[in-house]
Amino acid sequence: MVQKSYLIMLDNLKDRHIILASASPRRRFLLKQLDIEFTSISAEVDESIPEGMNPDEIAIFLAEKKADHFEDLLKDPKNILITADTLVLIDGVILGKPEDKEGAIKMLKSLSGKMHSVVTGVCIRGHDKGRSFTDWTDVYFKSLSKDEIDYYLDHYKPYDKAGAYGAQEWIGYIGIRRLEGSYFNVMGLPVHKLYEELSSF
Repeated sequence: MVQKSYLIMLDNLKDRHIILASASPRRRFLLKQLDIEFTSISAEVDESIPEGMNPDEIAIFLAEKKADHFEDLLKDPKNILITADTLVLIDGVILGKPEDKEGAIKMLKSLSGKMHSVVTGVCIRGHDKGRSFTDWTDVYFKSLSKDEIDYYLDHYKPYDKAGAYGAQEWIGYIGIRRLEGSYFNVMGLPVHKLYEELSSF
């Protein structure tokens, strides 16, 4: 039954042009694993947000803001646009992308030995409809030593990643004790939910 519905989903999308608007190689990799043919594009989008939003609202706001940037692509009824934005939260504070090594060290120290949350907002838009959703994962880190933090930053330079780390990199292998939720969400795209949404889009 699952296989049949999956094949129907692929069949429904075969005449559509899926566009992933993201510069993230991790999101491109994950979407490819769904066996969906797609085109990837990227652009710089202002990520400033209004005050007073909760994390769910912020993640969706940023994903939809990225979709707004490519609104002209949706004039073609064959196009389906996918955008996403991932936030890292620790003790109620949102960690963005570090500006430099000092900022990355500060972020990783704040995550060390604690639980933090990762929320990804996803926006799917077509010519005449759209939907947005979020997914949450709680991530538990072991206590990280100064040498481990320095090694990771010197060898992987995660300055393009929220929270200054990638779960799929060295720091994830040695540092993550357990997860509650989707691992792929931590990588930047909750593909299980995306699959469900595309199946009924």
